[in-house]
Amino acid sequence: MIKVPLYGQERIDDLLTDGLGIIQSREVFSFSMDAVLLARFASVPNSAKVLDMCTGNGVIPLLLTTSTKAKIEGIEIQPRLADMARRSVQMNELEEQVSIREGDLRQLVNETGHGYYDVITVNPPYMPVTSGDVKLNRHQAIARHEIECTLEEVISTATQLLRAGGKLFMVHRPQRLAEITTILCKYRLEPKRIRFIHPRIDAEANMVLIEALKDGKPEVRILPPLVVYDQDGKYGNEFMDIYYSDKKGGKDRR
Repeated sequence: MIKVPLYGQERIDDLLTDGLGIIQSREVFSFSMDAVLLARFASVPNSAKVLDMCTGNGVIPLLLTTSTKAKIEGIEIQPRLADMARRSVQMNELEEQVSIREGDLRQLVNETGHGYYDVITVNPPYMPVTSGDVKLNRHQAIARHEIECTLEEVISTATQLLRAGGKLFMVHRPQRLAEITTILCKYRLEPKRIRFIHPRIDAEANMVLIEALKDGKPEVRILPPLVVYDQDGKYGNEFMDIYYSDKKGGKDRR
């Protein structure tokens, strides 16, 4: 890693594998387990054009570089987070593979045209603005609540940006799965793989990973659940293998 400027309460955190680091701050929303699991769930060929929507501080594009040589873009509406993401890319010397856009994802199709991307990943805001109190910290509020874009706007934008046969990978809350699948199908994104994440084997799922195929045929696979903690309260073996995976060897994808 090379040195980059840090501002305010920013710090550099380890990014799990491959010696990567990421700039974070208590003043804004930091990445969490869901972003890492989404990056591990996504399958990205080396030849793909990739977009990460709602990229935040760029955690998913950075993690994707450990499993693919594809060119990856991230788009983030908040200037501060977009700047943090750019500096993290620079710090990790990944400018040739990763680029960060600052802007409204809903307007991106006006620049790229329809069907520009092969793969889109997204960890969108989980909660409608009407559900509970929106946090006073606006950076965190935008990350958690559908203030700048709704679930339907995310999905409708994704279908415009994806080519036919392109894939969308999303992480969200299981409580909204019926709504998610309904909207996906409305916009010609057919769910193909779904995996539920459970904190413990006897607990309800608190995350769901979804792969959808643009213009795909109706057929969905429900994958085995992923359980985070074992009976001793430690990370389970499969979770450890996925979460702390070193995927550099996986960069031979065609």
